[in-house]
Amino acid sequence: MPHALLLKFPGTNCDAETARALEAAGFTSEVLPVALLEPSSLDKAQMIVFSGGFSYGDYVMSGRIAQLITKSKLGDRLRTFVDKGGYALGICNGFQILTQLDLLPKGSLIHNTSGRFICRWVGLKKTKGKASPYLSKLPENFELPVAHAEGRLVTEGDAAAGYVKSGHAALLYATNVNGSTNAIAGLQDDTGRVFGLMPHPERFIFKSQHYDPDWSGDTQYGWGHYLFQSAREALN
Repeated sequence: MPHALLLKFPGTNCDAETARALEAAGFTSEVLPVALLEPSSLDKAQMIVFSGGFSYGDYVMSGRIAQLITKSKLGDRLRTFVDKGGYALGICNGFQILTQLDLLPKGSLIHNTSGRFICRWVGLKKTKGKASPYLSKLPENFELPVAHAEGRLVTEGDAAAGYVKSGHAALLYATNVNGSTNAIAGLQDDTGRVFGLMPHPERFIFKSQHYDPDWSGDTQYGWGHYLFQSAREALN
């Protein structure tokens, strides 16, 4: 079984759910408090996960302190991990952290255009340019919950449009709920092994978690399960 290492910062609050989702998809998992993190912590892992929440209370800016702590503890070890074939997944606050670690195409996640925290289900669609190993078992259109105040992706110039065309923007909102440039909901790097998204797949693992009791998924599982299962199959 591939092994996932979940980094837990003060304020991270989705690590337990994400670990359970990974295990349901065929991973083994470990939640590691950042105080115990050192370069050798990555040795047994095939995937590093930055879970959702509010790392360090989102003081300064979302994900910034977590990025600084990660960089100070790991140096270039995380980049080396990815370059050698490792996977890295960032969900919501984890997406914010990955962008600041420069593991994803350049962009910033800032306050929603509404100025409010958004907590709702959203429609999502895959882009055509570059297939994502995290989305291989998902249909072209599906839905997941979001819960964020700083989820609006902005880029310099027309970079966002380029990300959509190239497939680096692997996931788009069907309806642009937060004002993200070109409705981008998730980004991937050139390899596809690093993926960040604002929606929470760990919150829709089972069919019973859907808001509609009559939702007619094909199995007992929800769409989020297939994201984690896609990653597991890519690692086999």
